[in-house]
Amino acid sequence: MVTGIIKNKIDKIWTDIWAGGITNPLTVIEQLTYLMFIRSLDEKELENEEFENMTGQKMDKIFPQSEAGQSMRWSKFKEKDSRDIFDIVSQRVFPAIKKMKYGQLPDFSETGELIEIIDNCNKKEEGKTAFARYMEGAAFLIPTPQVLQKIITGLDDLYEHDISDLDMQGDLYEYMLGKLATAGQNGQFRTPKHIREMMVELLAPSPDDYIIDPACGTAGFLVSASEYIRRKYEDTMTSGQWENFTSTAFTGFDTDNTMLRISAMNLMLHSITNPEIKYKDSVSKQNQVSSKYTICLANPPFKGTVDAESINDDLKAVTNTKKTELLFLALFIRLLKTGGRCACIVPDGVLFGSSKAHKSIRKELVENHKLQAVISMPSGVFKPYAGVSTAVLVFTKTGAGGTDNVWFYDMKADGFTLDDKRSEISENDIPDIIERFHSLDKETGRKRTEQSFLVPKEEIAGNDYDLSINKYKEVEYVPVEYPPTSEILAEIKEL
Repeated sequence: MVTGIIKNKIDKIWTDIWAGGITNPLTVIEQLTYLMFIRSLDEKELENEEFENMTGQKMDKIFPQSEAGQSMRWSKFKEKDSRDIFDIVSQRVFPAIKKMKYGQLPDFSETGELIEIIDNCNKKEEGKTAFARYMEGAAFLIPTPQVLQKIITGLDDLYEHDISDLDMQGDLYEYMLGKLATAGQNGQFRTPKHIREMMVELLAPSPDDYIIDPACGTAGFLVSASEYIRRKYEDTMTSGQWENFTSTAFTGFDTDNTMLRISAMNLMLHSITNPEIKYKDSVSKQNQVSSKYTICLANPPFKGTVDAESINDDLKAVTNTKKTELLFLALFIRLLKTGGRCACIVPDGVLFGSSKAHKSIRKELVENHKLQAVISMPSGVFKPYAGVSTAVLVFTKTGAGGTDNVWFYDMKADGFTLDDKRSEISENDIPDIIERFHSLDKETGRKRTEQSFLVPKEEIAGNDYDLSINKYKEVEYVPVEYPPTSEILAEIKEL
């Protein structure tokens, strides 16, 4: 979360760019992201070199070993004169990252022209990689050497002293969206990293899974899923699984080219060199994908409606509405293979809305598939950018029912304060949620007065498929014993 000193430093960088003549906020975000990506490439190269020195195992290099290639590294150019930095970044580094393939930057010839990277695997490239496709339209717009030097100095200071361990690219974008106020208009709220990781832990993806986020934004869910797979399976993955991991295992759709560029950069930094990142309006007729993925992780847009004529008929058959939060739920079901699993965030209105469309999507989940869990989250989870109350739904696509008991959990704390500051605290229900979800057979004896409990399908069906926890939770009232009125009056008289 961007707060305090970090916030002030980012504001200072923003002001420097603004003073340099770049007044479009989205352009500011893009330019900063490019520079952060350039720095991150050098950090990754330094890690590779350190690993190579320790183990003696040869690692693939990102930067060419020539003098021109090495001069493109952040650590090599950041201390130079501002004019030299500007020439290197604008004439070498930026053109090189636009032509980046297979996780490698191209080299330069003696005449200063870029040398195309040869495919070492001797296989033809089928179309362009997601990274190359969305970097094609990228433009370097920092106007002067002085402005560029100020940005580089500011970013370096942030990385060195404040945010070395944070999910920086996403945090920066989240903060900028808050400043722009576009979040409120577009419903784009980046999911906090610890909530994404909780959802990934609930589904526990494997190297054989095909994972999709049809509203991917900065690709946070895909990154969290990739980190989980590497953490659990890195030492046992086969070459086929590694090939799948770096390419077809991860798919993301979005309708914003800026987001797609950031997604492609973000995934490349996590060793996913050729993900399926595509420009696609997920709920429209343009998207015909179905029964293709084994895992869906998403936090779809909550706000706004879409043009009724453009909505895919398959989705309207499940829930006839223009509300995006309901259409995306129908989409998740369609995208998954039979047996595929989904963990998604929905606004509370989805759980208890009384319209025909609300009831039909809940009935679809409960009657035709296997709804496993409803985890109610406190309204402060998305602060300071939104105070909306949300829940996580976990279900499996079966097409033949299977819902027996639905597990409800009332999350009261997520490890951070629920005000705008979101400071870290010790109270945290997330470890308990993960542990209990993976041992649901132990939940059968829990009472409705406790923080988690099971509700049978028949009871949910009898309540118009209402999935709000307050419908089923019992509150235990302890009677308070007061002294007789005569005693109270006597005490008041004495006082």
